[in-house]
Amino acid sequence: MQVPALDTRNSFAKQLFAPLPARYDRLAEILSFGQNARWRKAMVDRLVEAPGAGTANRVVLDVAAGTAGVSLQLAARTGARVIGVDLTEEMLRRGAQNVAAAGADGRVSLVNARAEQLPLPDASVDALTFTYLLRYVSDPQATLAELARVVRPGGTVASLEFYVPPSPFWRFWWRAYTASALPLGGLITGGRQWYGVGRFLGPSIASHYRRYPIDWTVHAWQQAGLHDVGYRVMSLGGGLVMWGTRGGG
Repeated sequence: MQVPALDTRNSFAKQLFAPLPARYDRLAEILSFGQNARWRKAMVDRLVEAPGAGTANRVVLDVAAGTAGVSLQLAARTGARVIGVDLTEEMLRRGAQNVAAAGADGRVSLVNARAEQLPLPDASVDALTFTYLLRYVSDPQATLAELARVVRPGGTVASLEFYVPPSPFWRFWWRAYTASALPLGGLITGGRQWYGVGRFLGPSIASHYRRYPIDWTVHAWQQAGLHDVGYRVMSLGGGLVMWGTRGGG
């Protein structure tokens, strides 16, 4: 599927992630001190624990699926059929290899598409996840509305994003790590491409939350038609898991 109408942030995201798939999963864990896996599990827990999670023939949409790590976890833990969507073809190719290696070809399908323009009808999936997405879209509010559009009433939406520690003490050390140790660690373990990612992440995360603080984000979820919105700050503030239920019906 051809991805339509890329905007500036979409193009930047494709450029950033295209060289990364070969080492993405391993280095994401190393550079997050193993917290990435813990955060993903906490996000998927929200779907596993939701009412009706074990219902037959469920379909879950995983947006910003990347190399399919969350998609595979969703398939294994919920028993649902999973559709993984990502903007970057290179990430999806690695994801397809991971799906095949896990023997999940019949359970997980991957689609090249934009989160802002999902190729699915209204109310066509039972639940939805998205991971590290909102910093790469030009209009987070409109993107949340598009994500909610495809979820059936009563379905769960859950997300994982990086966050900035609210405690001044831990925020100081977070800034020190993202400014120095993260780029250097990326360079040593992953080369020039990961050095660039390391330099980008800290300023990108901080800038996003200056513009879209957590209160704004909760309100944006509600404006998109999601209720019972909750969130959990994880790992002293390095990660943010959020969830809500699609209204209507």
